Amino acid sequence: MTLLPPSTNEHYRGAIVSAWFLMAAGAFEFAPGCIHYFLPDGGAGVIAGLDLSGDAKTIVRVFAWMGALQMPFGALLFLIGLRYRNLVPIGLLVVAASRGLMSVDAWLLKGAGSDHHPPEHFASPVATILALAFLAMSLREQPVATR
Repeated sequence: MTLLPPSTNEHYRGAIVSAWFLMAAGAFEFAPGCIHYFLPDGGAGVIAGLDLSGDAKTIVRVFAWMGALQMPFGALLFLIGLRYRNLVPIGLLVVAASRGLMSVDAWLLKGAGSDHHPPEHFASPVATILALAFLAMSLREQPVATR
């Protein structure tokens, strides 16, 4: 047995652009994960603009923890889009769910009424809509020539 089983791309019948979008989503998950994990402040101050004068160590550790989750998740999404395309719909569903939950939290729950919104709060609703659109395309069987 090897680490990576054989590719399942020949079984995928959806739009190839959906697989490409999933790979892009994986890269856009991986890159912030690296920032959160490797940047000295995790991006909390220099990117998100958070006030670190309170409990900076805890904030930075939480950002690093998030980065530690984002990097492997992003790599998995990329791998699915590259080699295991029959899993593209479920990958897109997970992206839509995670970004949708982030959006609800940022704009309607814990972040509601806040004057401060980091860049991700603006990107997540867009990513949710895009992931749902590409999910729909991944579920529609495409002619052989366009796969």
